[in-house]
Amino acid sequence: MRKWAPLIAVCLGTFMLLLDVTIVTVALPDMAGALHASLASLQWVIDAYALALAALLLGVGSAADVLGRRRVYVAGTVVFAVASLACGLSSSADVLVAMRGVQGVGGAAMFATTLSLLGAEYQGRDRGVAFGVWGAVSGAAAALGPVLGGLLTQNLDWRWIFYVNLPVSVAAVALTLRVVGESRGRAGQRVDVFGTLSWTVFAGTGVYAVVRADSVGWGSAATLGTLGAAAVALLVFWFVELRAADPMLDPRLFRGASFSGVMAAAFAISAAAFGVLPYTSIWLQTVLGFSPLGGGLVLVPLAAASFVTAAVGGRLLHGVSARLTVGVGMLLIGAGSLAQAVLGAGSNWPSLAPGLVVAGVGVGVATPALSQAALASVPPHRAGMAGGAVNTFRQLGYALGVALFGTLAASRMTHALTGAAADPHGTAQALAGGAAQHLLAARVASPHTLRAAFTSGLDAAALAAGAVGIAAGVLVLLVVRAPAAPVPTARQSAQAEAEPVRADAG
Repeated sequence: MRKWAPLIAVCLGTFMLLLDVTIVTVALPDMAGALHASLASLQWVIDAYALALAALLLGVGSAADVLGRRRVYVAGTVVFAVASLACGLSSSADVLVAMRGVQGVGGAAMFATTLSLLGAEYQGRDRGVAFGVWGAVSGAAAALGPVLGGLLTQNLDWRWIFYVNLPVSVAAVALTLRVVGESRGRAGQRVDVFGTLSWTVFAGTGVYAVVRADSVGWGSAATLGTLGAAAVALLVFWFVELRAADPMLDPRLFRGASFSGVMAAAFAISAAAFGVLPYTSIWLQTVLGFSPLGGGLVLVPLAAASFVTAAVGGRLLHGVSARLTVGVGMLLIGAGSLAQAVLGAGSNWPSLAPGLVVAGVGVGVATPALSQAALASVPPHRAGMAGGAVNTFRQLGYALGVALFGTLAASRMTHALTGAAADPHGTAQALAGGAAQHLLAARVASPHTLRAAFTSGLDAAALAAGAVGIAAGVLVLLVVRAPAAPVPTARQSAQAEAEPVRADAG
């Protein structure tokens, strides 16, 4: 048992941090009611966490190689636990959003070091087993998030989706300090401070601009100015990384069409498959009257199809080019999203099921091959950097997807309510933010009008998600030319340990 104790310690933290990506989805209506949160605030409850992961994952991984991976993992778990407690105790939406960001900082420190710790603890066949278990735990966390969130919210309170992290964090820290050894990167490696700062500014300002766009206008000076600041930060990051002795992400990798195509797929897979789900959950609970658990169960077909497909497809698709598996998987995700854009005022949850299943199959096909495609598109000594980049782009895709599709849905609702409500924009914002019952009680519009407006917004968001998935699939099929990636050898894995980040799934 002691042999696998380090794996248990690492998987405890992995399960917890990835669970918190999706667990809040079904609790959003209850949060909105308790904290009087707006649509933008609900978007930030999700995005603050995902954005912190996307912005800090590469940089924290670089710092962990210098400071010590176990030390950073334990510190991140402590930060995550304290922030979780603060999330549960939040008295306002602003406090909750801020603490979700802090929670994401802790999550980034944990996620950036998990595979590094396992790589240092295990060798040969044991390493393959450990990575396989880690991957299964990662998939299970995403699948169980909505269901566990529904159970806790319905039977206790939405605050318990955060409180539940506390005992798990204590167990993870205690076990890690007892059974996991310390490890570091190569001697003389330096922390990429300026790269981390410029990437964080780019990601933060970009998402902030999209979240605010529906309120202030896409063509407003505020939106254009913020997007301009994001572009400048990205340019600064690019030049800083070109000159850095130890870059956390070498821009020269993007000269390869295959690597660029894989990163586009990593971005699109989270945006297209999961970016609309928070608003689907709000529709199920506030318009159709589902309980939090019921709303979570409606989303299970996507997670179940993904899990089964990944398990079965791992053997059936062994040896198939990653270009085909990632490309076809993305096309399926796009088709599944398009199939969900069939809602009307009289629609109910069965209308979503076929599209959720198809998208889930696409996730199950594409996700396992995505990391392989990234590793195959770079030299072996860049394997760790490529794996970290995959996960960074996935989290950034989720954060921007939630922001963009929410803004698009609210805009479409505004259009649908024009002429039917005295304040179409305000009504649309309240409707998308989970206030359907309040609007009905105030007789702002008829029940049929509100249902039709909400489904029109969901349809628009699902169409956009489908377009993103289809475009990414076509791009991968056209530009990715790397062969199917073999399982890294022990020597290649050892070389990868010199890179800033090794987290390549999630």
